[in-house]
Amino acid sequence: MIPPDQVARLRRALPFWMSFLLVPVAVLGALKGGWTVILLPVVTWFFFSLLDAFLGLCTENADPGTSEARLTWYRAVTLVWAPVQFALLWWMIWYVTGPGDAHLSALETIVLFFGVGVVTGTVGINYSHELMHQKDRGERFLGDVLLAMVLYSHFRSEHLLVHHRYVGTPRDPVTARLGEGFHRFFPRVLRQCWHSAFRAEADRLARKGRAWTDARNPFWRYWAMQGFMILLAVLIGGWEGLLLFLWQALVAVWQLELVNYIEHYGLTRKHLGGGKYEHVQPRHSWNAAHKASNWLLINLQRHSDHHYKPDRRFPLLQNYGADEAPQLPYGYPIMTMAAMVPRLWRRIMNPRVRRWRQMYYPEITDWRAYNRAANPMPR
Repeated sequence: MIPPDQVARLRRALPFWMSFLLVPVAVLGALKGGWTVILLPVVTWFFFSLLDAFLGLCTENADPGTSEARLTWYRAVTLVWAPVQFALLWWMIWYVTGPGDAHLSALETIVLFFGVGVVTGTVGINYSHELMHQKDRGERFLGDVLLAMVLYSHFRSEHLLVHHRYVGTPRDPVTARLGEGFHRFFPRVLRQCWHSAFRAEADRLARKGRAWTDARNPFWRYWAMQGFMILLAVLIGGWEGLLLFLWQALVAVWQLELVNYIEHYGLTRKHLGGGKYEHVQPRHSWNAAHKASNWLLINLQRHSDHHYKPDRRFPLLQNYGADEAPQLPYGYPIMTMAAMVPRLWRRIMNPRVRRWRQMYYPEITDWRAYNRAANPMPR
């Protein structure tokens, strides 16, 4: 256990600032073009995977009782990133549709903004996830800004009101089913998550005697912020700027849903009968203790603890061993690449899911309803 006075030291927080190295890489790609346009996905996926191989696992835990006052350097990571990403995204659109249009080919521009989407998804949406869980309204607003930049604002409502409450049950769209390939999962969650988020907000308002059209429905804010981003893209880069903005948003959402896919693949909560399910436990999320990718993803891979204690800030998330939570063989960068090849993914993960089932639920002999998400909806 790392004591609070050590947790507070700058040197312990600095590795989590590594995501900011992606900013000059993006600028380099815009200015130089050529082979440099592929650097963003290469660094994000392969460089951090290589670091994982060299640096190994980090299994030590910070004292979860560490006070907020000692987490300044960690909180600053997400607070600073939001305006940095805002400036980077709009500078990139301005540059490639203006001064940079003279030397970047259409293909170079498309590849470059694929990389931008990797960054706004891997880092931006992930940081918005940390911010949306906080009580501070300013932090939640920055989380909304990051989501609006990828046109996925409803993720906040879906994640907080649906996913955390119903994870591992048929009501949670992003709990991937055993045997469900990502290419089937992705279009399903794009459709279902929006509807489940909207329904959750409408139901919340209905319990207070208000219609979904009430001004308190956050979807009005979501639509306004997203509309502003679309307008900004047109004003800065014209129709080309809008297409590039939409392209990076699609890539970002693809990155998010790849992560959602691997975080709970095949892991389900036991149905206790009558629409009642067991409480969420660390065993209902895949855990990964790989050091470098956890620096990039601000401990998102300690997902077992995040679901067990959702209000914990990222530096205080606890790692769980194999006796408490199922373990991924590699960090998220490698696992998301594997998820794009369904046969490879099933070969890696299906045996692990079956061992998990035997370890925690030997009494369940018929898993067909769980595999099809056909159990009763939770009450």
